[in-house]
Amino acid sequence: MSPANEKAIRNSIASVEMEGFTVKAESILWCEQLLNGEMTMADYIELVKQAEGV
Repeated sequence: MSPANEKAIRNSIASVEMEGFTVKAESILWCEQLLNGEMTMADYIELVKQAEGV
């Protein structure tokens, strides 16, 4: 993963944690896969919805 993408993920995690929430390891993995072009946005959204029971 590019340094820019790594930084974007770290910054996003920090933002979420500042709001009092946590980020699951699987969510980080999915974000990495999305940014690396290994899955589509539609696939990502479906995984998140399934994980949250939506």
